[in-house]
Amino acid sequence: MLNPLQPVLVLLAFAVLAVVVFRMLRLPPMLGYLLAGVIIGPHALGWIPETDETRHLAEFGVVFLMFSIGLEFSLPKLLAMKRIVFGFGTVQVIVSIVLVMAIVWMLGLDWRIGLVLGGALAMSSTAIVIKMLAERAELNSIHGRQVIGVLLFQDLAVIPLLIIIPALAIEVDGDTNDFSLMLAIAIFKIITVLTFILFLGHKLMRPWFHLVARQKSSELFVLNVLLITLGLAWLTELAGLSLALGAFLAGMLISETEYRYQVEDDIKPFRDILLGLFFITIGMLLDMQVVIESFLWVFVILVALILLKMVVIAGLSRWYGTDSGVAVRAGMNLAHAGEFGFVLLAQAGVMGLIESSVLQPVLAAMVLSMFVAPFLIEYSEPVVQRFYGSEWMYRAMQITSIAAQTMVAQNHVIICGYGRSGQSMSRILEQESIPFIALDLDPQRIHEAASAGESVVYGDAARREVLIAAGLMRAKVLVISYADTVSALKILRHVQELRPELSVVVRTRDDSDIDLLKAAGATEVVAEIMEGSLMLASHAMMFVDISTGRILRRIREIREQRYSLLRGFYHGATDEMEDGSESLLPRLLTITIIPGAAAINQTLGNINLASLAVEVTAVRRRNIRGLMPTDETRLELGDVIVLRGTQDNLAAAEIRLLQGEIA
Repeated sequence: MLNPLQPVLVLLAFAVLAVVVFRMLRLPPMLGYLLAGVIIGPHALGWIPETDETRHLAEFGVVFLMFSIGLEFSLPKLLAMKRIVFGFGTVQVIVSIVLVMAIVWMLGLDWRIGLVLGGALAMSSTAIVIKMLAERAELNSIHGRQVIGVLLFQDLAVIPLLIIIPALAIEVDGDTNDFSLMLAIAIFKIITVLTFILFLGHKLMRPWFHLVARQKSSELFVLNVLLITLGLAWLTELAGLSLALGAFLAGMLISETEYRYQVEDDIKPFRDILLGLFFITIGMLLDMQVVIESFLWVFVILVALILLKMVVIAGLSRWYGTDSGVAVRAGMNLAHAGEFGFVLLAQAGVMGLIESSVLQPVLAAMVLSMFVAPFLIEYSEPVVQRFYGSEWMYRAMQITSIAAQTMVAQNHVIICGYGRSGQSMSRILEQESIPFIALDLDPQRIHEAASAGESVVYGDAARREVLIAAGLMRAKVLVISYADTVSALKILRHVQELRPELSVVVRTRDDSDIDLLKAAGATEVVAEIMEGSLMLASHAMMFVDISTGRILRRIREIREQRYSLLRGFYHGATDEMEDGSESLLPRLLTITIIPGAAAINQTLGNINLASLAVEVTAVRRRNIRGLMPTDETRLELGDVIVLRGTQDNLAAAEIRLLQGEIA
């Protein structure tokens, strides 16, 4: 007798292994789930049986995904993007469905199959695209906003498609009158449901959540969220609609309350785990035998899917007034299939609308297109720059605009990112009369800030030419004010190639990427959690009668241990100095080993800067970034040495490094 725990262990083992491998490859974990399902499914190794129980459990993944989308559904945001969402998005879905129906009709298949396949193939993967755009810092770009608007409408279009498919299944049985009646009932149900959302739902939801929240029980709060989500999903299914629709309505209702973000955090573990199970079951649907036997059809469908969607979306983007570069980027970002396409095909397959001989090649092509999607998105930029001259003109205009504002800037600060952290920093620099230039990718933020006279321009700091235009070769320091490790590594790579001696301060959320960033050339890394905990501790100690001096001394000691650049700045007799003797304060100095310098091919032990009371904090070398200095470290031409000491001692150390022993 089969142990019921065995398939669960197999499922978990392959899921963990697949996600680990795909995260190491910097690919979406969803692709790992799909591949795991293909391998362990009934059509490959057969370790997991395809049962109704497995499918029903996987459906809850879609339920929580739709619930999350409902939480994000903001009517003001939707109205602000209405031209893209209801214009561009609507036309894209309709044109895609019509094209697929025309192709299916030419192949001699039923129009209902064309409608279902068109709806499925019109979808793109929200999970893949949003992750890739976020990693590439393109969410607020022109093509990024277009892509997000289209994805939002695609998510909404799933709801009527999920309602229409059961009605199509009724017509397959041969009763056209029943089909018309069912379609009319479905439309009536949609209107009723929307009326409930807009006029009744939020009035009932807010007082109910107030009542639950007043009990101050996190367990009760989570149970209440699960009750509302699954309860509304059950009610909509009972009414002949779908579980996913009910979950979407639940999310919309809760999004109108002040508990939206707490609910989103509480529901995320359920959503991610069950959604992973859903993708595994989708992978289990793939019959490799059919794929091998129908390889030519799978290949044709895959190529047709990518090319047709790319052409349709790029053409519509041009129609809506964007240039060729933006249109091609949007097309390549959305050319693949999406997770909701699987939902539609699964429902159509269960209801017998599509035969397995048609379903399997389409399903295989969709899965393969999602494997291809990250590469299409990644290489969209090189493709645009290679083939579209207008893109070069746009880039040139952008670079010229940045360069015009920084032409006379010397020893200024380059701020990468003008969010809250960047803006707060810029105000401090203004008070100290320190020149700066800020780079950001949010057009609205830039427009408002520039109108107020702020020194901020539109530009992607992760691009080499943008940094050069911002005056990288003349800057005193560069600050990465947003917590995005991938983008920060790109910026650091450019800095190391162009000007390795420049000091770079990087912001990060926690300590997990500090070593990686420092190895890439960051002078210092500031972790939000670290600084937040220091402020919390300092305020807490004030309320337990600890003296202010002792608190400051403790915070200083912790910072000295954590930040090498602050070590030595606060301790000793200079703590009490108020006579302006700044020459006695330790400071930093960077020295580049130039041709003819006495220190070339000498070890730090032989140079013995410690005898001058100067500490070598870092040695930067183009091929060995973040080299930790030791007495055996041998200096080479082009090395950048970071020294710490008093003003007079640093001057003596510079003479020793460049000219030889002091007389």
